[in-house]
Amino acid sequence: MELQRIAAFCEGQLGGNPAGVMLLDTPLSSKEMARIAADVGYSETVFATPLSLDRKSWKVRYFSPESEVPFCGHATIALGAALGEREGEGTYQLVLNDAHISVETEQTEQGFSARLQSPNTHSQALQKDALLNVLNLFSLSISDLDPRLAPSLIHGGANHIAITLKSRQRLKSMSYNLDEGRSLMRELGIVTVMLVFIESEQIFNVRNAFASGGVFEDPATGAAAAAFAGYLRDINWPHGGSFTIKQGQDMGQPSIIQVDLTNQQGSPVFVSGLARTI
Repeated sequence: MELQRIAAFCEGQLGGNPAGVMLLDTPLSSKEMARIAADVGYSETVFATPLSLDRKSWKVRYFSPESEVPFCGHATIALGAALGEREGEGTYQLVLNDAHISVETEQTEQGFSARLQSPNTHSQALQKDALLNVLNLFSLSISDLDPRLAPSLIHGGANHIAITLKSRQRLKSMSYNLDEGRSLMRELGIVTVMLVFIESEQIFNVRNAFASGGVFEDPATGAAAAAFAGYLRDINWPHGGSFTIKQGQDMGQPSIIQVDLTNQQGSPVFVSGLARTI
């Protein structure tokens, strides 16, 4: 039983979001997986157990240092790289607690690249009380918001809140109290709060607060990227079939997330990026 440490959504050989990856022969208990994830200390550790003799289908669970997470994008990309290295390039079917997804992996000159197919997506307007509580957490006001993208509850395998800011400087200066953030996110039933700055119609600068899992900030959040894609599609944003998320720059861990999507509302989207062994 070997723990691998892999950073996903790297910008070349820099940055990315570290994940623990464990490819198992037999399942571990929830208690043991939670203990390992807490010891590793990354925002997520993914545990995968083969479900088929050809090892093309896997049961997958994700744990943060403080809780189990229904879906994690960066850990799935890291898992894809680990499977590609051990089992070979190709497409792997992943059975989550509440969804079935897949990850496709291939070797490139820069290392392994992986592309996940997300769970189905949906979104809805954020209720006023929840919005005010989130704004208060980050010391923001209504005047800080960019009206082009209304505050929303977004879902792509897990629940997130997306808040879009007018100012890149306000995004850069993100701060909040971790304990207060943990309580609020758990009360609202969300995994992260995604703060967004619109660089262009197809490029977004993002920061993701992940207090629900005991982590101040994620350098790359593939699950939120998938949920955000579904939201953009729901409001008929001119995404042109793909867009790029830049994340982690303000943490010194630059990350690039590529998202591809169709115009079919609610359908899965594709999230891809590079991975590197730490």
